[in-house]
Amino acid sequence: MASHNDLVVVDRGENTSLTVHLYGATVISWKCRGEEILFVSQKSLFDNKKAIRGGIPVVFPCFGPWDLGPQHGFARISRWKVESTPQKNTAGDMVAIFSLEDSDKTRAMWDFKFKLIYTLTLKETAFQMDFKVENKDSKPFPFTCLLHTYLGTPDVTKSGVTGLNKLTYVDKVKGGEHQESRDVVTVAENYDRVYKSTPDEHSVSGCVGGKTVVVKKTNFPDTVVWNPWKDKAAGMSDFGDDEYTNMICVEAGYVVKPFELGAGKSFEASQLLTVI
Repeated sequence: MASHNDLVVVDRGENTSLTVHLYGATVISWKCRGEEILFVSQKSLFDNKKAIRGGIPVVFPCFGPWDLGPQHGFARISRWKVESTPQKNTAGDMVAIFSLEDSDKTRAMWDFKFKLIYTLTLKETAFQMDFKVENKDSKPFPFTCLLHTYLGTPDVTKSGVTGLNKLTYVDKVKGGEHQESRDVVTVAENYDRVYKSTPDEHSVSGCVGGKTVVVKKTNFPDTVVWNPWKDKAAGMSDFGDDEYTNMICVEAGYVVKPFELGAGKSFEASQLLTVI
């Protein structure tokens, strides 16, 4: 399990809290009125070496395989700094801020100066993530980014995702581009699809406790839906063989094409998850 020194707890009271692991600034728990909303594998390693399997890993500066470094980039396997410890704002919500800056290690892979600022706001039945990229360099840089959200489900085959019908997606399992034809997307196989130019809101039904999680996103134009299914799950050392039935990833990102960030400029995007 994770060391106490690695964790920041954001407690709003009434059994509503976040737990953030400083390795990757990975949110590993979101309890809403006592109910755990996120999925984290019981086999996930908290060794500060391998990316945490579950919660909400932060993907930057590359989504997917990367010629310059590890898959999904280095943000999720770097130790972040606490920029601001959890504090209550005027609305009564709890806010914590985390940051990551370039280092010798990151520049050896990706030779740019940057700062990431990740602001987490815990509301009564909602949780907002504000993601900011600052270009601290004298030259522009391209990047892709994504919030790799794992939602817990009692039975993934009974979960559904709205807001994807008629959209083009890249099927990373079977290959090619296709058009979605379902009003409610369900998962019953190894599923890894990148939906392009998605609307700013999705609903994910059949989550823990029979709840629906509404995903509202800003400046994340793409949505990834992923579940490894049985055979792939069995081949993952940090994922239980049968755990695929208890999770669905619905991931807001800027991934289909890179964002080009000018020198001295900043990029901002956000995701709001609400339990209904």
